[in-house]
Amino acid sequence: MSEKSIATVEFLRTKIHNLTMAETLALIDRHIKERKPLHHVVVNAAKIVAMHSNEKLRQAVNSADLINADGQAVVWASKILGNPLKERVAGIDLMQNLVKRAKEKGYKIFFLGAREEVVKKVVDIYAEQYGKKIIAGYRNGYFNEDEEEKIARQIADSNADILFVAISSPKKEIFLEKHKKTLKKIPFIMGVGGSFDVVSGKIKRAPQWMQKAGLEWFYRLLQEPRRMWKRYLVGNTKFIALVLKEKLSKILGK
Repeated sequence: MSEKSIATVEFLRTKIHNLTMAETLALIDRHIKERKPLHHVVVNAAKIVAMHSNEKLRQAVNSADLINADGQAVVWASKILGNPLKERVAGIDLMQNLVKRAKEKGYKIFFLGAREEVVKKVVDIYAEQYGKKIIAGYRNGYFNEDEEEKIARQIADSNADILFVAISSPKKEIFLEKHKKTLKKIPFIMGVGGSFDVVSGKIKRAPQWMQKAGLEWFYRLLQEPRRMWKRYLVGNTKFIALVLKEKLSKILGK
């Protein structure tokens, strides 16, 4: 199965590959085995809204080799718009599955992002759970633009099979797109947003029932209301408006 043969769902100025978690993992495994670069991105409601006003972000996302739906709201929107996605493939769940696979298959991972104490704790936790051999290296996510190429070369020279980038949007998407050629030695590169904060225990993840109900954003809002209110309350409202606008255009187009 190649990326070109994978069914895609297209709406709201983005494309999403219509894959389950198991299918996504199988594709990643194949690319790592063949040493063939695969740039992965996830989209949620907030990112899709941001893509409508940030052309660089939109181009960076849509140029990725593999795009999954991270948010339950995106899955619901695909159903409303008549082109349903099979399921949500949350970035943090994909990351956790790949870390476990690293132990099973001998993969090495480079961790980039978050504050120094957070990324170090993530590395320590995973090294204790799965062994130090899965760690190719790590670095915090605080650097200037003129340091980027040096950091990309450092990662490329680490002999990693997987790169996780835990930096906020749109910086991580633009970083990965900008330095894709330097990082081509690494078979799988992926932005994981705030996942390091969750793994380290800095932020708690919503219970399973809230995740399934599409309320993970609300749980995060309760933990960081001052930081997250605009992203979620304003962003979610804009996302609903975009979905309704596209639905109406489809109806009128018929």
